[in-house]
Amino acid sequence: MRSALHLLIVAILLFGGAWPVTKAALAHATPMWFAVGRAGLAALVSAGVLAALGRLHLPHRRDMASVLALGLLQLGAFFVLAHAAVSLVQAGRTAIISAVVTYWLIPLSVFVLGEKVPAHRWAAAGLGLAGVAVLAGPWAVDWADPNQLLGHLMLVLAALFWTLAIITTRRFPPHSPIFELLPWCFALATVLILPFALVLEPAGGIFGPSWPYMLYIGLIVAPIGTWCVIEVGRRLPGAVASVAFLLVPAFGVLVSNLWLGEPLGWDMLLGGGLIVASVVLASRR
Repeated sequence: MRSALHLLIVAILLFGGAWPVTKAALAHATPMWFAVGRAGLAALVSAGVLAALGRLHLPHRRDMASVLALGLLQLGAFFVLAHAAVSLVQAGRTAIISAVVTYWLIPLSVFVLGEKVPAHRWAAAGLGLAGVAVLAGPWAVDWADPNQLLGHLMLVLAALFWTLAIITTRRFPPHSPIFELLPWCFALATVLILPFALVLEPAGGIFGPSWPYMLYIGLIVAPIGTWCVIEVGRRLPGAVASVAFLLVPAFGVLVSNLWLGEPLGWDMLLGGGLIVASVVLASRR
């Protein structure tokens, strides 16, 4: 449990700050090509590290369920949907909704994995979702705008794909350590995203001012943060993990407010407080 919490802290710091960086990068990059670069660089750097350690190898047969789920769902589909949505929705809102696996992970953990969720963890999930609702501020969104509606729908679906990948890795544990599977997962994600970039953004790309952001996201956030998130999802009970992941968007909103100048008010304080309270409640035995 303690090691999982340490990994959670790293994931919060890396992924919470990733969406404001991505939003800034998209001023001089197109979403799908940024996603291709993110996944491709992560594949290269994780393969290079493993090769240097003498641990680079092809996935075993028992690894394939995890490689397919992580590569196609948590990385490929998630990146396509979330990167497309971040161009339509505020960075802080993107961080919130895309990371809210609570409304998917707890019921799926119960019905698919047969986990028993104590009453206080159901209450913690409700408290966390209330905090998310306050942070997301649905009353401030122009739902008549089709771009806003589409962007939010894509983020909800992104969270579902992330959750399905977590469920798969827990239902069919891989033979190899997750870290040794990352190059193949990111490579598969790159192959999935590339056609979207070619078709949707034929004149797109990653241009000069966005490359420092690209290198930070692709070389550091994607490989390290993804490994941390996957391990947290596998090691913690579904109810605890789903609530704990809410700290990622809360930190993302804070960074968005401080860096991008997105509005900071009572909703940030109240929503963040509710999420912190929900995590404390969920962590009780």
